Amino acid sequence: MISPLACIHPEAKIGEGVEIGPFVFIDKHVEIGDGTRIDANATICEYTKIGRDCHVFPSAVIGAVPQDLKFHGEETWTIIGDRNVMRECCTIHRGTASKGQTVVGNDNLIMAYCHVAHDCILHDHIIMSNAVQLAGEVEVDDFAIIGGGTLVHQFSHIGGHVMVQGGSKINKDVPPFIIAARDPVSFCGINSVGLNRRGFSLERIHTIQDVYRQLYNTGLNVSQAVAQIEATMPATPERDFILDFVKKSARGIVRS
Repeated sequence: MISPLACIHPEAKIGEGVEIGPFVFIDKHVEIGDGTRIDANATICEYTKIGRDCHVFPSAVIGAVPQDLKFHGEETWTIIGDRNVMRECCTIHRGTASKGQTVVGNDNLIMAYCHVAHDCILHDHIIMSNAVQLAGEVEVDDFAIIGGGTLVHQFSHIGGHVMVQGGSKINKDVPPFIIAARDPVSFCGINSVGLNRRGFSLERIHTIQDVYRQLYNTGLNVSQAVAQIEATMPATPERDFILDFVKKSARGIVRS
């Protein structure tokens, strides 16, 4: 299942059942997991690991050196998990000395012309629509959906179960469970449709709504709102998950 027109370094490790199309280039220090498919003209650069049952579409470039002037050729990695789909012309760059690796988890869909810069961390079940651009050291949590053409500033954090409107410019952290939209990007309610599809009970969704009602609609600053929520709302996994995200936000969260 390997095209004779592919160029594969003899030190690359290719798993069982891997399909490799014509004019694919695979460098040294590369590992490709069982059942993965790499289509024509894709490039897999050195220091890259790709897991099982992934699909790399034509002309994607995985593991290229970062576009960071602080990078001086040190050994850093691109780590791709299992069952990921990387569509045409997407680019995923390896890490720098900052974190040492760029990581993509499992079951993610990265659509055409997306860019994942150095030291990003993508967790699981993420959808990045066409031409989403992630700058360096961005983190995206489970089940986030990022609309096409979105630009994400370096060091930003996008929370789990978030829906980001296409064409958004993200320069603050986006807390979990919400819809982020408008220009400038703002809190536009919770992602109730997505949460319902993922099996969240009505009670859990109402808890999330109550947390954000106090966080955004009371006129308090973020620190005051967090203190009020902790004082007036019983602890639940959803409440604590949101508050933990907000407390750890280095860039501050999007506002209403």
